Amino acid sequence: MAPKDENELQHMLYTAIRHDGPVAIRYPRGVGEGVELSDSPAELPIGRGELLREGKDILLLPLGNRVSPALDGAMGLEKVGIDAAVINPRFVKPMDSELILDWATQTGRVITVEDNACMGGFGSAVLELLATHHLSHVRVRNLGYGDRYMEHATQEILWKKGLIDPPAIINAAMELIDAS
Repeated sequence: MAPKDENELQHMLYTAIRHDGPVAIRYPRGVGEGVELSDSPAELPIGRGELLREGKDILLLPLGNRVSPALDGAMGLEKVGIDAAVINPRFVKPMDSELILDWATQTGRVITVEDNACMGGFGSAVLELLATHHLSHVRVRNLGYGDRYMEHATQEILWKKGLIDPPAIINAAMELIDAS
C-alpha cells in the first residue's frame, strides 16, 4: 500500500491491522499533505484503487505522495486543453487491474509517477499488466528515478531532479500526446 496523504495512511494502518496476512505500507520521509484526518479510520478494500478525476485524453497513475502533484499536473494540462484522468492506485500488489485497464483502454495513454526507481517498480508492473492483456496500442511513459544512486537532498530537489514534480508530469503528458 502507498498512501496519498496522512488521512489515507491512517486508513491503511487500520486495514493492515484487520487484514489476515502480511502487509507492507510504503510512505515517504518528511511531512504529510496537511489534510484533515477522519474521526475514525475505515478499512479499505484490498487491491482497490480510486478514480479521483475523469478524463478522456490521458491517464495519470501516481503512486503515494505523487497523487497531489499529479492532480496539480492534471489541472495544468486542463489549461492547455488536455483532459487527464487521475487514479490513486493505493495498492501496488494486488493492483486494481480492472480500474487501470478500463481507463488505459479509454484514454490510450498512461503516465505512471512514483517516488521510487522505475526499474522493477510500479510503472513496470503497469507495463506488465498492459502486455498481459494485449494492450500494446496503449502508449505508456513511466516517471520515476533512474537506475542510479540518488544523492541526498530535500524531497523537493529530488522530485525536481527525478522529473516527478507537476511541471515534469505536464511535460511528459504533452510529449506523449504529441507523439501519438
